[in-house]
Amino acid sequence: MAEQKIGRVTHYWAKIGVAGIEITAGEIRVGDTIRFKGHTTDFTQRLDSMQVEHDPVPVARAGDSVGLKVTDHVRDHDEVYKVTAD
Repeated sequence: MAEQKIGRVTHYWAKIGVAGIEITAGEIRVGDTIRFKGHTTDFTQRLDSMQVEHDPVPVARAGDSVGLKVTDHVRDHDEVYKVTAD
């Protein structure tokens, strides 16, 4: 499986399990597999939904900031990768 770095975590809201992500390269779509990797973070999940200013969006591109529901705890500055089947 290949990975492409697409952004980083800018904030994490623990009570609701949502991560704020800044997309710095490429794009992600609902249904993609993404990986969070940091000092103490390393997990992969399917992207089920994304929001921009509380509105659902199907795709996010470089320059966008989105909110994602995450399955595990993430931390500010964790890197986000899009996982692709080579």
